Amino acid sequence: MNDLQKMEQEKSVLRWGGLAGMLGGILFILTWVVLLAGPVGLEDPADLAGWVTRFPDIRGARILENGIYLVALILEVTLFLALYRALRRTSLTPALFGSVLGILGLTVMMVSTTPHVAHAPLSDLYHAPGATPVDQATLALLWQAIKGIFDAMLYVGFFIVPIGLITLGVAMLGSPTFGKGFGWMSVVLGVVGLVAAILQLVDTSSMSGAGSYFASLIFYFVLGWKVYSLSKAW
Repeated sequence: MNDLQKMEQEKSVLRWGGLAGMLGGILFILTWVVLLAGPVGLEDPADLAGWVTRFPDIRGARILENGIYLVALILEVTLFLALYRALRRTSLTPALFGSVLGILGLTVMMVSTTPHVAHAPLSDLYHAPGATPVDQATLALLWQAIKGIFDAMLYVGFFIVPIGLITLGVAMLGSPTFGKGFGWMSVVLGVVGLVAAILQLVDTSSMSGAGSYFASLIFYFVLGWKVYSLSKAW
């Protein structure tokens, strides 16, 4: 393989990684559109039974929301791989560790995107003609327990991904291609996301984890554009 072919392959990695990062960001926003505009909503039910009783009405919207979110997370894996490719020549260690941590966090979050798979059978049992009040109360508790497990994985992802952003930011500080502007921006976004994630882990009833979500979202858009632009410049 000659140098020209290698360069074209490098450009292809950056091009697809950058586009995937920006497209993933758009899909993240789309999940909020589905959440806010559809029947799912942000407000929690008043009691445990409310989670189960409303599920048949929001099942389709929930599957759509979770599916879009899963695809968005998969696309961001491509961005982290492209960032590693772009940074490895000048900052191998932080580029490698930052990309691995980012992908690990995304993977944990992917596992948390399909709670409807576990909840659907519980909903069917809850609404079955022969279900007694005792059965329904037990199913409502099981529902909440499963929700807690999926939420825990999501919050762990919120915690790990920002560490990856910080580490990649350090790698960018040593790269003339990215420079101090993108480097410090990534570090700041990572710190903001990490603090928000810690607050969420301390108080699970809060919505502070959204800070990690939106800090990462900004990173995906800005760095996705930067990586894509590098494929044009090289």
